[in-house]
Amino acid sequence: MTRRPAHAPATGHDPATDRTRNTVNEEPEPLAPCPHCAGVYTYEMGALLVCPECGHEWAPSSVAPADEDGDGRVVKDAVGNVLADGDTVTVTRTLKVKGSPSGIKAGTKVRGIRLVDGADGHDIDCRIDGFGAMQLKSSVVKKA
Repeated sequence: MTRRPAHAPATGHDPATDRTRNTVNEEPEPLAPCPHCAGVYTYEMGALLVCPECGHEWAPSSVAPADEDGDGRVVKDAVGNVLADGDTVTVTRTLKVKGSPSGIKAGTKVRGIRLVDGADGHDIDCRIDGFGAMQLKSSVVKKA
């Protein structure tokens, strides 16, 4: 039986194998975000990954893109929710509109949005009652 020298620690460096036995300080590899809502608080449950924000479960090997149209672009609202075509959103602050004495008031609901590659960050095409067709920035709306 070989004895451990008095100066060698019980855990840590193992001179016989030249490896570290205690791997507590190693950081775990981060898990993939949710392909449904892009949530970052995913966790493992058996062989599946689970998103506590939307309840979506998926296999890590079958990760689909976050948007279904496949262009790789994800548009998020002011709160961080992922937007999709056809969503209903609410305007978060009063917006000035050129040529109109009153602007779009905070809390105005906009139904049936379309996501586009617009100029100057205006990535939502929509129709607002009383104003007509408009382009909005996703940073001034939240998902309803």
